[in-house]
Amino acid sequence: MLELIESHASFGGTQRIYKHESKAIGLPMRFSVFMPKEASQKKVPALFYLAGLTCTEETFPIKAGAQRFAAQHGIALIAPDTSPRGAGVPGETDSWDFGVGAGFYVDATQEPWGKHYRMYSYVRDELRETVVDELPVDGERLGIFGHSMGGHGALMLALRNPDIYRSVSAFAPIAAPTRCPWGEKAFSGYLGADREAWKHYDASELVGKASRKFAEGILVDQGLADNFLAQQLNPDVFEAACKAAGQPLTLRRHEGYDHGYFFISTFIEDHLAHHAKVLLG
Repeated sequence: MLELIESHASFGGTQRIYKHESKAIGLPMRFSVFMPKEASQKKVPALFYLAGLTCTEETFPIKAGAQRFAAQHGIALIAPDTSPRGAGVPGETDSWDFGVGAGFYVDATQEPWGKHYRMYSYVRDELRETVVDELPVDGERLGIFGHSMGGHGALMLALRNPDIYRSVSAFAPIAAPTRCPWGEKAFSGYLGADREAWKHYDASELVGKASRKFAEGILVDQGLADNFLAQQLNPDVFEAACKAAGQPLTLRRHEGYDHGYFFISTFIEDHLAHHAKVLLG
């Protein structure tokens, strides 16, 4: 059962915040939804957006400027929170890049994280099924995209579930998390020491094993003035993996752009058009 927290008119549609009791997480979860005007008459395609470290369900709808373009295409936008809130796990608020605000879209297997930190199952199954069942969303026309940690989540979820997500893109994704400090910290904490288990959540490892290619291509934008590019993001690794796997990829590198939402808002129109081309046929 969804509880409506906020609703605001936006570009002929509505921007909303919902809250619900999550079985996958075992706690209340919040997510934002932009519904275009077409949703008042029929089910519409939807894009799931996964945000990055420290963000919430409000970050994307407030900062990205995506509603204008979603309204033009008649596509819904859904953005979940980035982690459980209120789990009470010791140390979950000690670091900005692990724990609260940093769920990394994995299902944790290590205690004490395994009970609540199950963002993979939450996004792929529970959140998707909830919006399809309770909102005017067409479950056969879904795409996914994200930024940074959420870009990792979007690429990984799409490559593991091409039967669910028909289109995928990312802004400055953590493209090879098994090879960077953010990923090593998160995966060792949530998944344990077995690095083979980490590969199930690494887009650069998954692209060669995907059951179906995204024939229309994967779109990735990366700013070259991004402070995290050299140490954390590894777009070159993902680019090489896509080439080896025969997965079409458009990786655009932009001089002068950093890691933040000024970068995202500059290129968000292109991402909505990329998904619309696939989801609207």
